[in-house]
Amino acid sequence: MPEIAKKHPILLFDGVCNLCNSMVTFVIKRDQKATFKFASLQSDVGQHLLREYSLPMEEFDSFYFVDGKKIYTKSSAALKVAKELDGAWKLFYPLILIPKPLRDIVYSYVAKNRYRWFGKRNQCMLPNPEVKKRFL
Repeated sequence: MPEIAKKHPILLFDGVCNLCNSMVTFVIKRDQKATFKFASLQSDVGQHLLREYSLPMEEFDSFYFVDGKKIYTKSSAALKVAKELDGAWKLFYPLILIPKPLRDIVYSYVAKNRYRWFGKRNQCMLPNPEVKKRFL
């Protein structure tokens, strides 16, 4: 596990997905303490973590939340992130009580259609210099 993962939770996201990039921007704006680090699934760090956790390395149907030695997927990842954000977003965390298979039905439906609904980029996002230090 990269040393940074022991100190900061990491969000792994599909770097060419417009919805995923918007989610990263959303989190950055609501993470005033700069708790989270970010890595695209296509990056060396992202691929290393996918390999380490025996996750698909080419099919990106989820974003992942790596917290220490634990990794969360799909709706669990989204709710764990919401719990850590500034503001009222923590209020979504009780949805974790809904059984994961039910939560993931909605998540998977959006994930399956995200390129069609939100589009796709030719390359990963390029953050500004201040935000860039939060990317691995």
